[in-house]
Amino acid sequence: MIEKRTGGRILVDNLVAQGCDRIFHVPGESFLAVLDALHDVPAIDVITCRQEGGVGFMACADGSMTGRPGVAFVTRGPGATNASIGVHVAMQDSIPMILFIGDVDRSMRDREGFQEVDFPAFFGPISKWATRIEDAARIPEYVARAFNVAQSGRPGPVVIALPEDMLCDVVEAIDRPKVERLAQAPDATALSRLETLLSNAKNPIAIVGGAGWNAQCGADFAAWAERIGLPVATAFRRQDSLPTGSPVFAGNLGYGPNPRLVQRIKSADLVLSVGARLGEATTDGYTLITPDHPDQILVHVHPDPEELDRVYRTDLAICADMASFARALNGSAMSGSFAAAEAHAEWIDWNTPRPRDEVQLDLGQCVAAMRERLPADAIFCNGAGNFSGWWHRYWPYAAHPSQLAPTAGAMGYGVPAATAVAIRAPDRVAVALAGDGDFMMNGQEMATAVQHGVDLLVLVIDNSAYGTIRMHQEREYPARLSGTTLRNPDFAALARAYGGWAEKVDRTDQFTPALDRAMAEKGLRLLHLRTDVEFITAATTITAIRNR
Repeated sequence: MIEKRTGGRILVDNLVAQGCDRIFHVPGESFLAVLDALHDVPAIDVITCRQEGGVGFMACADGSMTGRPGVAFVTRGPGATNASIGVHVAMQDSIPMILFIGDVDRSMRDREGFQEVDFPAFFGPISKWATRIEDAARIPEYVARAFNVAQSGRPGPVVIALPEDMLCDVVEAIDRPKVERLAQAPDATALSRLETLLSNAKNPIAIVGGAGWNAQCGADFAAWAERIGLPVATAFRRQDSLPTGSPVFAGNLGYGPNPRLVQRIKSADLVLSVGARLGEATTDGYTLITPDHPDQILVHVHPDPEELDRVYRTDLAICADMASFARALNGSAMSGSFAAAEAHAEWIDWNTPRPRDEVQLDLGQCVAAMRERLPADAIFCNGAGNFSGWWHRYWPYAAHPSQLAPTAGAMGYGVPAATAVAIRAPDRVAVALAGDGDFMMNGQEMATAVQHGVDLLVLVIDNSAYGTIRMHQEREYPARLSGTTLRNPDFAALARAYGGWAEKVDRTDQFTPALDRAMAEKGLRLLHLRTDVEFITAATTITAIRNR
């Protein structure tokens, strides 16, 4: 005889069966049956957040940390639409995530009831699978499938709507066992073809990072690349994909890359892309490597067959799990002697901060001070904005994962993501990097960090502007400012109001002692760095942009 349970309890029991140990949520009356079931299940840690955008970002970050789906719960209508930013990030960043949405009663559907939205239609274009559970007895089936879809092939988000009355139904249901990520080994013939192509290449280069990548992939791929001297670059915001101390590490692509690396890729006769989708940011608008790439051979390795030959014509497409592919390379007898040492030296030069005396607060020197004082495996989380470029250029992301930043370019990611990281990995230093505009979009999740007692360092880089848009505005409409200036609060006072420790920093010489004081504290710590909008990036100024 199978014991009858409510739909809410069946759902919670099957989350436990799938290995879920934490959920992020903002409570809603539409899934009270789930919250009631969680009351009796200590195996799942319940993180109560302050806004559903923060919920989505925290689930994204948790999925990045574990490789298993980060799990979020929100209510219908406004709750779900707020959380959609996290779903979009999880999709574009290839992060396993499951968003559960409390929905209207089944009897009320299609009447445009209170907060009603057709969630499968709404989320379908930005998720791997969007569905609704109508029968509580089928919850185990849906949950198991959700975990499988979210983490297999190209990882991504799944969205499941939960009618409120369905969660209260009392039914019999058979729980399903834990679903593991499906892994496909590379075809031996494809590896042989790769070996032949490399043997005929003069200036090959690899671009790595993305779907299904982990620390072991990085170690295996680096060991193989070091044997043959193959230069390895990382895709946009995937700098932790390879140990940056490896003598083959050539730097990162994306916004503001090393011009020498750009030239190296343009002159390459063979590009080996492993895990990366070769998206717009990585390829500078599909120009660094063009979709048809004449005069270049492209070998594209990805765990999802739908990504191969989707945008780029490939000379050799290999559908394989990243770990299996990297392990196979490391165990192969491939040989070669390419230009990795020269490429690595170029990266070291680019990665070395040099003082800029004309700047009152030199962010490059701030990063240099952090390199001396923070552990090498510190985890940096940032949203969108030019402020992040200083750390992208100068911080050596020495462990995986250590760079959590949306390739989708979403603002407001840093504080909630770093909060989730601090909860998941309390033995590592979690840092939230945020511009002033970026911070104001989800800075309220500092309350979540304080509530859960985590150690979190927040750096707010304040230039009183939506800096990236200001930069584009100066380029397209020089000296005609419109809608990009900000009047900001006292961020240090705000952090203290949340119960944290905070200081303001206006000059370079103030940063190191302030950082030392921050690192001596526990809990929430915030440094409010007030910078000059003129020095907008690590490579150029607003004046230079305006005068082009």
